[in-house]
Amino acid sequence: MSESAVICSNLSFAWPDDTPVFDDLSFTVGTGRTGLVAPNGAGKSTLLKLIAGELTPRGGSLTVTGTVGYLPQSLPLTGDLTVGEVLGVAGVIRAIDAVEAGDVAEEHFTVIGDDWDIEDRTRAQLDRLGLGDLTLDRSLATLSGGQIVTLGLAAQLLKRPDVLLLDEPTNNLDLAARHRLYDELDTFTGALLLVSHDRALLDRMDRIAELERGALRLYGGDFTAYEEAVRAEREVAEKNIRNAEQDLKREKREMQQARERAERRQSNAARNLKNAGLPKIVAGGLKRSAQESAGRAGQTHASRVGEAKARLDEAERSLRDDTHLVLELPDTGVPAGRTLLHGEGLRIRLGDTDVFGAGGVDLDIRGPERIALTGPNGAGKSTLLRLIDGGLEPDGGELRRAGGRIAYLSQRLDLLDPDRTVAENFAAFAPHRTQAERMNLLARFLFRGAGAQRPVGVLSGGELLRATLACVLCAEPAPQLLLLDEPTNNLDLVSTRQLESALKAYRGAFVVVSHDERFLAEIGVERWVKLG
Repeated sequence: MSESAVICSNLSFAWPDDTPVFDDLSFTVGTGRTGLVAPNGAGKSTLLKLIAGELTPRGGSLTVTGTVGYLPQSLPLTGDLTVGEVLGVAGVIRAIDAVEAGDVAEEHFTVIGDDWDIEDRTRAQLDRLGLGDLTLDRSLATLSGGQIVTLGLAAQLLKRPDVLLLDEPTNNLDLAARHRLYDELDTFTGALLLVSHDRALLDRMDRIAELERGALRLYGGDFTAYEEAVRAEREVAEKNIRNAEQDLKREKREMQQARERAERRQSNAARNLKNAGLPKIVAGGLKRSAQESAGRAGQTHASRVGEAKARLDEAERSLRDDTHLVLELPDTGVPAGRTLLHGEGLRIRLGDTDVFGAGGVDLDIRGPERIALTGPNGAGKSTLLRLIDGGLEPDGGELRRAGGRIAYLSQRLDLLDPDRTVAENFAAFAPHRTQAERMNLLARFLFRGAGAQRPVGVLSGGELLRATLACVLCAEPAPQLLLLDEPTNNLDLVSTRQLESALKAYRGAFVVVSHDERFLAEIGVERWVKLG
């Protein structure tokens, strides 16, 4: 495995409608763990598909040294498959069983190859990933989304690949499953290239590969080191811009001063020539000489101004887009002693099953509490949010809500009308604010000018998140209790940081369902409620 590598040289790729994705992309990723980061839509998943051979480059070359294992973001699996079939071991195990039963046909040995220990390796792999209770004949239709993702990873690891490609492997995984995946990848000794927005996972990488503006840059160290390097680059870029702006102002000022001096000299020279009584031909020659000298000086200063402008343009190009949200949300404040919700013995039944157990669940929310709702997948976290919101009524227990507004952000972000513009949606949530006030608030959520007039239906995922946050957090009346269900799922890192900024500025209470430990730490969660 020491020679495992992905070598990309002058790669180009475009979709069938000629929409370009990559042009002249070159990089090399060798043995070790590499995290690939970029905004959504930059081509991360497309690049993994190219490396895996699922897509064909339009130009350039792409070489993979060693065998490849690839786990896509969406697994092309059907519910009638068995665990053994997904793992790719069912046929080998059948061949081993046939040989052990006395059938020594040559095709059985061809299928088995060197995998006589496949069943033991499979059981050990499933145990390490927390799937030890699964039988190989179990139907995929009986598994949760998180179990299917983990099973897909196990299938790739059983291939013993030299190069392992993973696309968002922690999506749909609860906290315990995430940590098992972290531990498993820590032991991988080949070349690992993964796409992820999970910063806890990215902090276990040896290097970070950033895909931006069609180029890939490698940063040594984990994600925290990458963030520090990016922050330092931004500070340098901002300093370069300030210096370039000062240089441009100075050159423009000197050019203006030189022009004024030249005009004064020409005016004085004209008066002197007139008074000197020189022949016209001599006076004309002196005048032309003065004009040519002034023209050369003007060209020199114009050239210096042009060079200063070029330096400023270059400095501005090196500055990353400013996507930081700076918010003040005083209307969302909640007094510390106020009870927003009281729930005692809350029960929901699905068929013959009590979702929260026979005793139900108790939950009180007071003041501006920041609560993380945790527990394994299937424990009823989303169900409890819907009870708090009023989307469900309990089958038992006592539930009292205060009179303040409760806002619920589902994973689908489907609160807004897709056919109306951002500004129109915002006006519906905050009808009593003036237009100038609404536009000012939208600008704080990075919707400026024409950006506020775009239909919601054409927004990217990150833009939709910002539009939804603007409408919810600045609504009339402002929400005192905010409910968020896996809000960072499918968000890129920029959008996640914007969500964190908004929640830090929010002064009410919130309950958030999330398995992202870094996100929960950043937003200041102070109370953990775990469902069993």
